[in-house]
Amino acid sequence: MIGPCPVGSASCPGVILTLGLLAAPLMAAGGCSRMRHNDNSEGVRLYQQGNYLGAVNHFQQALAKQPGDPDCFYNLGATYHQQAKVFGQPADLATAEQYYHLCLARSPGHEACRRAMSVLLVEEGREPEAIAGLQEWSRLQPGNPNPHIEMARLWEERGDLREAENQLVDALAVAPSDPRALVALAHLRERSGDTAQALANYQRALQADPVQPVVATRVATLSGAPAVRSAALPPPGAATPVGGQWTAAAPAR
Repeated sequence: MIGPCPVGSASCPGVILTLGLLAAPLMAAGGCSRMRHNDNSEGVRLYQQGNYLGAVNHFQQALAKQPGDPDCFYNLGATYHQQAKVFGQPADLATAEQYYHLCLARSPGHEACRRAMSVLLVEEGREPEAIAGLQEWSRLQPGNPNPHIEMARLWEERGDLREAENQLVDALAVAPSDPRALVALAHLRERSGDTAQALANYQRALQADPVQPVVATRVATLSGAPAVRSAALPPPGAATPVGGQWTAAAPAR
């Protein structure tokens, strides 16, 4: 999702853009000036319509009204990143990376941007750089489980399930009830055939966040109980098993 200057911003709470598998959402302004809010809101609307050029123009206007704002740099990077994915233009990918660097230079712990940069580097086959960036994020925020969760995803994609599990154990060491880490660990343990431990992890995830229909279905399946059919989507922030892998849902507005 997108929004006028990103969510989690110290100066301007809001929404973010979702770029894909791991992704990062754009941010919408909440406490910013009315003019900047209007620019960002219009940029979000245009992005959602696939009008990336129009979205960039409005995000640039928002940046001009608050120069150096990391959330606006992130929104611009996310828009160019999506445009590169849709149209396959390498120059857009390079521009996206430049904006992500500008965002992180001003806000090294910017969560959405860290994730987005990781996605971009993996897409370019630069996995070692992606892992190094996530390790740096972990050093900057040792009490945050998310760098470990993202590193686990990368290690799983590289086929190193043991290191992926180690990263999730590290995530739970700093946040024992984190639903994303618990679901991701349950998924890995289910893959390895340890269904008893997978079930225990899924159950802990549901205790931490009961509104997870996909996880509830896994618990019902592994415990032998009839699954309750539901058309509900997984809640924002929940880790969802998809096609043998797990992905992080985009944050809510």
